[in-house]
Amino acid sequence: MLRLVVLGDPVAHSLSPAIHTAALAACGLEGRYRARRVDAAGVRAAVDEIRDGTLDGANVTMPHKATAAAAADRLDDQARRADSVNTLVREDGRVVGHTTDVGGIRDAWSRAGLSDEAPVLLLGGGGAAAAALLALEGRDLVIATRRPGAGAALVERLEVTAEEAAWGAGVLGAVVVNATPIGMHGERLPDEVLDRAGGLFEMAYGPHPTPAVARARREGMPVAEGLDMLVAQAARSFTLWTGIEAPIEAMREAVTHR
Repeated sequence: MLRLVVLGDPVAHSLSPAIHTAALAACGLEGRYRARRVDAAGVRAAVDEIRDGTLDGANVTMPHKATAAAAADRLDDQARRADSVNTLVREDGRVVGHTTDVGGIRDAWSRAGLSDEAPVLLLGGGGAAAAALLALEGRDLVIATRRPGAGAALVERLEVTAEEAAWGAGVLGAVVVNATPIGMHGERLPDEVLDRAGGLFEMAYGPHPTPAVARARREGMPVAEGLDMLVAQAARSFTLWTGIEAPIEAMREAVTHR
C-alpha cells in the first residue's frame, strides 16, 4: 500500500488529498494520502521516513519547500536552481527532491492554449515566481514586484534573462502570470496590467474564480487558473511516485466538483 503525505503549515485547506485519493482510486492502486501539519523538524522527520520506507513519498507546500530542498539527499536540476522542492521520492534508498511546479506550469499553459510567442508579464518575486521563471525561460520575460528590486534579485539568483518593470504597469499583448496571492480573497490586480494583456495564467485560487480570471474570461482571453496548475503539478508528482500516467480528468473532477 502506498503511503503518501503533503507537508505544510497550514495544510488543512490543501486540496492535494482529494486530488491524489481520486488518482489512486482511478488507477486501482491501494494507498492513502494524508495532510500532515509540520514545522521544519517535521519535514526532516518525514524525509527520514521516506528514506527508511515508512513513507513512499511526499508533497511539500508552503512554507517548507526550501527546508525540503535542504533535507533531501539529491535534487533534480530544476529543484536545485529554484532551491525549492514540492515532491519527495525514494530512489535506491535515497530521497530525491523534485519541483513539479515547473513542469506543471508548462502543462497547464499548453492545455489552456496560451501563446508561446507573446511576451510574459510575471507578477511576484517569491517561490511561485521562481517556478514560473524557470518554466518560461527563454521567452520575452518582464517581471514586476511590489517591493522594488525583488524581481531583479530573483532573476539574478536563477540566472535567467528578464526585464524589470514597475508594479502596476502593463505590457502590450502579454500573457500575465500572477504569482502573487492577489485574488485569493477577492483582491484585484492593477487595472493597466489586464488592460494591455493578451492572456492570463492565474496561480492564485480559491473557492471562486479570482477577479482577474472573471475579467479575462469576459474579455475572451485564454486563461489558465490556479486549479489547472494545481492538478498539472499533482499529476507529475503522481507519476514520479507510481510510474503510471496520471488520470488527469479524475484528478481535475475531484477539485472542480467538490
